[in-house]
Amino acid sequence: MPLTDHHNPLLTLNYEPAFERLGNDFSDPVAAAEFPQHSLRFRNNDVLAQLGLDPQAVTDQHFVEAFGQFQDRKPFLAMRYHGYQFGEYNPALGDGRGFLYGQVRDKNGELYDFGTKGSGRTPYSRGGDGRLTLKGGVREVLAAEMLHRLKVRTSRCLSLIETGEALWRGDEPSPTRSSVMIRFSRSHIRFGTFERLDRYDRKDLIAILLDHVIEYYYPHLLSDRDRYAAFYAELVQRTATLVAQWMAAGFCHAVLNTDNMSITGESFDYGPYGFIPSYDPQFTAAYFDYSGRYSYANQPPICHWNLKMLQAPLKRIIALADLETGLSAFETYYEAAYRQRMLYRLGFDHLEDSMAKELVKLTVQFLKESQVDYQDFFWELTQQFSDNWREEASNIFGEVVLPEEFLNLFNQWREKYYLALNLMSSDNLIKMRERLHQYNSQVGLVRPEIEAIWEPITQENNWQPFYDLLDRIRS
Repeated sequence: MPLTDHHNPLLTLNYEPAFERLGNDFSDPVAAAEFPQHSLRFRNNDVLAQLGLDPQAVTDQHFVEAFGQFQDRKPFLAMRYHGYQFGEYNPALGDGRGFLYGQVRDKNGELYDFGTKGSGRTPYSRGGDGRLTLKGGVREVLAAEMLHRLKVRTSRCLSLIETGEALWRGDEPSPTRSSVMIRFSRSHIRFGTFERLDRYDRKDLIAILLDHVIEYYYPHLLSDRDRYAAFYAELVQRTATLVAQWMAAGFCHAVLNTDNMSITGESFDYGPYGFIPSYDPQFTAAYFDYSGRYSYANQPPICHWNLKMLQAPLKRIIALADLETGLSAFETYYEAAYRQRMLYRLGFDHLEDSMAKELVKLTVQFLKESQVDYQDFFWELTQQFSDNWREEASNIFGEVVLPEEFLNLFNQWREKYYLALNLMSSDNLIKMRERLHQYNSQVGLVRPEIEAIWEPITQENNWQPFYDLLDRIRS
C-alpha cells in the first residue's frame, strides 16, 4: 500500500467524534475491507464546496486513499439499531455493510456524517458479504442528486469507487460488479436506534441518546424547558414535510422501515426506490413489497405509523400525552407542506387557501385521470410558460392535443391556473419563472432512464451516459 499523502484534504478534515463519545453501548469498532481495485466513478464537488474544500485541490487519488483504501482513519463504528420491517419488529439489524466513517462540520457549522455502504462485513452482516453492487451505488448517486435537484431534503453521495470484486445477487444478473460508497448526511441515527434501546429496557441510554440528538441536531431547543416534547413535535413536522416533498416530487422510497427513518427528517437508505412515470397511487417500487405496504400513496400514513412506533422508547422519557399531542399535528403539517410544494412546482409562491386547494386538487386529478408523464407535465409547464398566459386561458398549453375524455377536466384546470395567474403582479411573473426552474427538472429518472445508462457501463465500461445524465439532472 502506498504511503498516504499527509496533505490529503479528505484525511486532514477536522473530524469530530460526536457519536463516538456516546460510548460502546451504541456501536462496535470495525475494520474496512481491503479491495483489489479502486476506480473512482463519482465524486461530488458540490459537497466538497459545502465542506469548505476547493474541489481543484482534492484529487481523485485523494478520494481513493480516504474512501477506497481507508487510510489513516480510525475508529470506524458499525452503528447498532433495530427496526420494524414491513410491520414486524426485527432485533437482528445494525450496520451490516457500512459504518460511520467520521463526522465533520460544513461551512455553516452543522455536523454531518460520512457513512459508508459496501465497506465490508460487520457483526451485523447476518451472513451477507458486506458489499454493495456497483449498480446499487449508481442508483443511489442518481436518486440523491435528483432529490437534491427537486429541493427534497436528502442525504447525498460524496463518492463511489468501483472495487473489482464479483458479487452474486438474486436481484441482479450475476456475477455483478462491486463498489463502495460514501454517504453524506446530517445523521445516521435512526428511529430504530431508539427502538433497540427500548427492547433492552435501557431508559438511561434512551435519555443519553435523546440529549445527544437535541444537542447536535435540534440545538435551538436546548433552552426549552419542555425540550424533549418539543423535539418530538418538531420531528413530526420535519417528517411530515419530508414525505410531502417526496409525494410532490413523485418519489417512492420503497422500504420505509423504521431503521430507514432518519431522526433528523432526511431522505436516506432508499434501496430499490422509484420515481412514478405517471400519477399512480398504487405504484410500488420494491419488487418484494407484495402487499404494496410502501406504495406511493401509502407513504404519508406509513410515516405517521413509524412516528407512532417511536413513541414506545420515547414515552420512557416524555409524557405520552405530549407525544400524542405532537403526533396529532402530522396530517395538518403534511397537507400544508404538500400543497405548498405543489404550488412551487406550478410556479406559485403563495395563493389564497381556497384557490390553492382547488388548483392543487385539479392538478392531481388531471394527472391521475389523463396518465400523462408526471415529470414531463411540470417540465413542459416550465418550458412553455409565457406572459401571454395571463391574456386568456386558451393560451395556456395552447398547442396541447388530448383525448376527448380529458378535455373537460383539462379546461377546468386551465381556467383555474389562468385565474391564479391573474392574481400575480407583473414582477411576480419573473419570480414564477425562477420557481418553475428551481422545482422542476427535465429528467424523470424513471427506471428506463437508469437502465439506459447502466447498459453501456456493463457492455463497454462506458461511463459517459451516466455523467451526461447527472449533468442533465443538475442543469
